[in-house]
Amino acid sequence: MCGILACLWCSDDSSAKRSRIIHLAQRLKHRGPDWIGIFQHKGNYLAHQRLAIVDLTSGDQPLFNEDKTIAVVANGEIYNHEELRKKLPNHTFSTNSDCEVIAHLYEEYGENFVDMLDGIFSFVLYDTRDNHFLVARDAIGITSLYIGWGEDASVWVSSEYKTMHEDCEHFERFQPGTLYSSRERGFRRWYNPVWFSEIIPTTPYDPMVLRNALEKAVVKRLMTDVPFGVLLSGGLDSSLVASITSRYLAETKAGKQLGTTIHSFCIGLEGSPDLKAGRQVADYLGTVHHEFHFTPQDGIDAIEDVIYHIESYELTTVRSSIPTYLISRKIKSHGIKMVLSGEGSDEIFGGYLYFHKAPNKEELHQESCRKIKALHQYDCLRANKATSAWGLEARFPYLDKEFVSVVMGIDPDNKMSGQKRRIEKWILRNAFDDKERPYLPQHILWRQKEQMSDGVGYNWIDALKAHAASHVTDTMMLNAARTYPLHTPPTKEAYLYRMIFEKIFPKQPARLTIPWEPTVACCTPKALSWFPEWSNNMDPSGRAAWGIHNSANTKLVTSDIVEPNKVEAQNGAATTTTTNGATNGH
Repeated sequence: MCGILACLWCSDDSSAKRSRIIHLAQRLKHRGPDWIGIFQHKGNYLAHQRLAIVDLTSGDQPLFNEDKTIAVVANGEIYNHEELRKKLPNHTFSTNSDCEVIAHLYEEYGENFVDMLDGIFSFVLYDTRDNHFLVARDAIGITSLYIGWGEDASVWVSSEYKTMHEDCEHFERFQPGTLYSSRERGFRRWYNPVWFSEIIPTTPYDPMVLRNALEKAVVKRLMTDVPFGVLLSGGLDSSLVASITSRYLAETKAGKQLGTTIHSFCIGLEGSPDLKAGRQVADYLGTVHHEFHFTPQDGIDAIEDVIYHIESYELTTVRSSIPTYLISRKIKSHGIKMVLSGEGSDEIFGGYLYFHKAPNKEELHQESCRKIKALHQYDCLRANKATSAWGLEARFPYLDKEFVSVVMGIDPDNKMSGQKRRIEKWILRNAFDDKERPYLPQHILWRQKEQMSDGVGYNWIDALKAHAASHVTDTMMLNAARTYPLHTPPTKEAYLYRMIFEKIFPKQPARLTIPWEPTVACCTPKALSWFPEWSNNMDPSGRAAWGIHNSANTKLVTSDIVEPNKVEAQNGAATTTTTNGATNGH
């Protein structure tokens, strides 16, 4: 991921202001260590910290149209840029950068071109001809983006608010799937899929349609001119991504240029479930596998750096960001700049274990919609910022715009697990259960979900809680509501993260960017009604349902796995109980 910073309609066009913008942009150097570029037109500034992945030679930003009247800084990847170039026969391109199409598309189609882009992106476009600017963020919010306003009515846009919190009176999250036009002085949604309305879909489940859609989503993310890897925890989601990559890499441009060796990466405490499962998948696929062991103290030592980078004190986000942050540093040390990951699968398939309690298909679908809409605040934020902290880009095939539409269009009755006595994400597992040419070993394909906090090692959360207890006193907790009247920390661990955050980002707008709502096992507040017994639970993560999780795991062992078409007939032989709760982050 790159880093962008824009200051627009500023009243100061001095050299001192330009120097200030460069200084602030350097706070994003971790996101883009390869080059810094800046464009100035009167009191308008566009700065870019580049992580070079496509077009290493000529793709430095800002990017322009032919006469340089339109300037663009962008963070992300436009996977269909070659197809889009064909729609612009009268335009001359000066680079091979996938993001250059943005300037030319605007010139050709005006502001309504954004939904033509297939990819992940945040961008700022400035038109010198009429002093107009346009800001947009990708459909799901995989790239991070914030917008703020200064005292002089200047508008600030940045990948991370550490660049603007000193200069803006107010700043906020820039919502996914949204566009800001200076002509209209406001926001509007450019991404309006059918599922966004939460209407219950009726498309029948077709396993081959599902399989083909995911394979397409993975293959398009192999657009790279630099070495890449796959995050491989040994869970279903990352394992399928790795398997598809190994199956199709040789046919891609990247495979022909860089070779077909795949590097896979896994992190965990000594003896963790993920390390064991990840190794098994790597051996099966023949990847060059890298295991990284960390200790609880390694994670504890990284807390402050992690909070600085992810810009959040939300408890489960901090917990799950630490292993991601640690492994990202190791991956970068291997010369890898991009990784494929499995984020988003649990949201679109109803894969979190608490979905076993969904009372009907309508509520399951609506909860899934709510989870996708909130991803930019949780898993996308964690995965984007914790990897970008080390100049590493993460790509998520399950959150491909087309793939999400396919999955969210399936009749949700097919996703029901608890009432159907089926394992979660049954439709995904079934779609890739190819007996003639297996994608994965059966015990991996049908492995039950493991929340990330547990997958890296079962004593990880306990170590965090013990560390917090040694730094936060009972008296602090008694006065927590007065010390922090907004988002009062309910536990010592949450209090510790809040103290660290306030030291780094003391202004009120920073707090308002943090999601703060009642949740247990990562369900939304509405889904809490499925679990009356959780009403007084103080810990939002899946570990709050530890006993339930253990109970569920005892129901699912390798010897219980049966062929998908026999699952229902055996009345749950390969399923969990209907009281599951532990989940992965959010």
